[in-house]
Amino acid sequence: MKLIAHLLIAASAAAAPLFAFAADAAPAPAAHAEAAPKAAKPDLAKGEAMFTAVCAACHGVDGNSAAPTYPKLAQQHPEYLVKQLQEFKSDKRENAIMKGFASMLSDEDMKNVAYFVSAKKAKTGASTDKNLVMLGERIYRGGIADRQIAACAGCHSPNGAGIPAQFPRLAGQHADYAVAQLTAFRDGVRKNSVQMTQVAAKLNDREIKAVADYIAGLR
Repeated sequence: MKLIAHLLIAASAAAAPLFAFAADAAPAPAAHAEAAPKAAKPDLAKGEAMFTAVCAACHGVDGNSAAPTYPKLAQQHPEYLVKQLQEFKSDKRENAIMKGFASMLSDEDMKNVAYFVSAKKAKTGASTDKNLVMLGERIYRGGIADRQIAACAGCHSPNGAGIPAQFPRLAGQHADYAVAQLTAFRDGVRKNSVQMTQVAAKLNDREIKAVADYIAGLR
């Protein structure tokens, strides 16, 4: 029996590490732990009221702007809209008109407005320049390899639906607005996306117009 006990002790010692760090003591459970508060759901009624009062004059009552210089907001990803409003407010994205409107909104207001308009269906658009639309399609779908220009479809998806919370929906967007934004990225006027600045910096006016015209007809 003594021999067996001796062997067991020896085996236990051999299995133990030569040295060890002291483990942190497990925290004692809180006596009255409180559950983390859930994020409040957007209030679509408040969002509609605010959108109608503040945004509809330019962007349309259902988020489908009639003027080609103002973007369609219907069916856009709400996270993207909130981000843009926050960046207008903070001057990360510069626009004097939008700065004035965004400054009036709290984060909760922005969320309510964004979720309201994103639930509206976007109206389809159409390409208008047959001479450019094929060039736009090539760039959108395949980029320009010899100039290291990435395909738009890689981030915004082949049908222009975008990727929620990451990349905006483009399908059916007004060509005039898309031209203005691509040009602003290229010229360093719009600075709130390094990725878009890098892509647009390599495009000339004709290519920008071609991509914008193709986007307008995506559905």
